[in-house]
Amino acid sequence: MSSIQIIVGSMLGGTEYVAEACEETLTELDFKVDIHLKPDLNNILSNTFLSNNEQKKHSDIPKKPLWIICTSTHGAGDYPDNIKQFASDLSHCGQDLSTVSFLTIGIGDSSYDTFCKAAKDITKLMITKGCNEIAPLKTLDMSEDIDPEELAQQWISLNKDLL
Repeated sequence: MSSIQIIVGSMLGGTEYVAEACEETLTELDFKVDIHLKPDLNNILSNTFLSNNEQKKHSDIPKKPLWIICTSTHGAGDYPDNIKQFASDLSHCGQDLSTVSFLTIGIGDSSYDTFCKAAKDITKLMITKGCNEIAPLKTLDMSEDIDPEELAQQWISLNKDLL
């Protein structure tokens, strides 16, 4: 059975906390989760798509690949450094990703005109690759007095039936 892949884009570490909170909630909901703090597309693809032998062994288990992308935006609307290569590799990926469903969580500050731009961009990229967005982009505004980890956990719990 494939696990949920949480793909993290973070410059200062705050987004990592949000991703780890999502991992905690998903584990409590009995999902197997792999978290990628330094996302590598080939590794994520390996975790997403089982080898033929593993598929045969687990043919009775429904396979529904799911990626959750948690990313902040850096600078003038750029991807954080740790996810740039993943985004570049994904844009050049020729593999059929039409069976992959995904959710995106964007973390940012709405006082900037590039609020959650990296999350919006990665969402568009995933869609162009044929992936299925199962819920609209969730944005977390750090300019408000919020607990982003708790809000992300609540959002995952609200969308658990889609997973």
